Amino acid sequence: MVTDSLMMEMRNTKEPAGCWRVLALSLLSIHLSLSRGHLNQDTMETDVFEPASAFSDLEFGALNTYTGPGNNDTRSNKELPIILWWSASLFPHFPGQTERIDCPRASCLVTKNRKVQLHKRTKSIIFYGTDFRAYEAPLPRLPHQTWALFHEESPMNNYLLSHSPGIRLFNYTATFRRESDYPLSLQWLPSLDYLTRPAVSLQEKNRWRRDGLAPVLYMQSHCDVPSDRDRYVQELMKHIQIDSYGKCLNNKKFPSQRLEDTSTATMEDGEFMSFVSRYKFHLALENGICSDYMTEKLWRPMHQGAVPVYRGSPSVSDWMPNNHSIVLIDDFPSPKELADFLLSLDRDDAEYLRYLKYKQLGGITNHFLVDSMERREWGVNDMSKPNYLNGFECFVCDRENERQVVERAHKRAPLSVPPPEPRIATNSHMGCPLPTPGYGNVEDITENDSWMQMWPQDYWQSLDQAEGLEAMILHNETDPGKLWDYIHDMMMKRGRRH
Repeated sequence: MVTDSLMMEMRNTKEPAGCWRVLALSLLSIHLSLSRGHLNQDTMETDVFEPASAFSDLEFGALNTYTGPGNNDTRSNKELPIILWWSASLFPHFPGQTERIDCPRASCLVTKNRKVQLHKRTKSIIFYGTDFRAYEAPLPRLPHQTWALFHEESPMNNYLLSHSPGIRLFNYTATFRRESDYPLSLQWLPSLDYLTRPAVSLQEKNRWRRDGLAPVLYMQSHCDVPSDRDRYVQELMKHIQIDSYGKCLNNKKFPSQRLEDTSTATMEDGEFMSFVSRYKFHLALENGICSDYMTEKLWRPMHQGAVPVYRGSPSVSDWMPNNHSIVLIDDFPSPKELADFLLSLDRDDAEYLRYLKYKQLGGITNHFLVDSMERREWGVNDMSKPNYLNGFECFVCDRENERQVVERAHKRAPLSVPPPEPRIATNSHMGCPLPTPGYGNVEDITENDSWMQMWPQDYWQSLDQAEGLEAMILHNETDPGKLWDYIHDMMMKRGRRH
């Protein structure tokens, strides 16, 4: 059961002092009360959940009332559950701020109008992980509402979500982790055909090498990131020639002004793609380290026919087209040994071409990758499928309609119909680790190092914010701005225990 796994996770959590297991267990009781109907909104004052400005009859009447092809939901808009997008900039509908959606199983109203936050039919609030801030959370958290998390971006954007007290605030998740409710692990892979695009011939790559091109390309303008990739690349540069074109560790200029101009030389620009495809190896280091977090830094070199030299998702091998298509940095004890291996591949054409075998007919042999792509219900630049924002929105809509049906049945016959099973996200839905140095030991890095001053502190400060928000919810706090007061109180209690 979900509850059993959550209880076990709470017992096994090995985070610093201040995990507040008692509060966490209390939060679980709130989820259980929600699912079992113990917190019955019908017994509360109606005006708490129905502010007069929420939706007027005129607004309801102006919305589409058709029944979509995916379901036979004949309810009027006034009867539908409401889903609120808390991050208005992500609202996947245009124009307007409210729309009826007809999903595979049922229908909902979706809106970015925060006036409906307290409405009794507002059943779920969807948050964008990058924008989610503990000091801006919609408080008090109402017992009849679930929270849904959409976070496809880097773990560095919000480490609050990588701690158990943060992620378990949510009932539904769409993240890059395969364990999430609506996985987005392959968000940067449009199709399997994208991988099999013909590569620049090895003869041409070797000609560019003879003309002075380095075997390895590095192109990065986002420096000082949690993965600390530049520290590793800087050490690697001592042992192998690397052409670095971005702002980070730059040692090379583009051959044309147009490519220098980042406003025109986008990553999908034809001239840009043609230029970088000349290189045999592309350094592909993600900005954050976390299972299943894989971006265009991995897939684009494969599309172009280069060999990615990769560090990022520890589980990346699970997703590769075959078992011999990328070079994993962490397979080598040192940058020098990695450099020696890349130089040996640079000299051995037959061995190098083995890494591109997946581009041949029948070369994609990973059934897990193939099956995952076939099961994926959303598309990337594919108008025949919904995008993942609309897909997750419908996922939440269908689950909330199901929950509503079970709740009503349980209310009518509590002895014969069990309450809906509580859904609580666990650390496996995000759970990214503490950032560590890209090269060397943390003990050897000086305190004034910019990476040291930023990312380890950000990680643990995010835990404080997660615990502070959890405490505010459990105390039925109405002002999210009091977060810092709660954190201060937590710090004082920690100090008294030590």
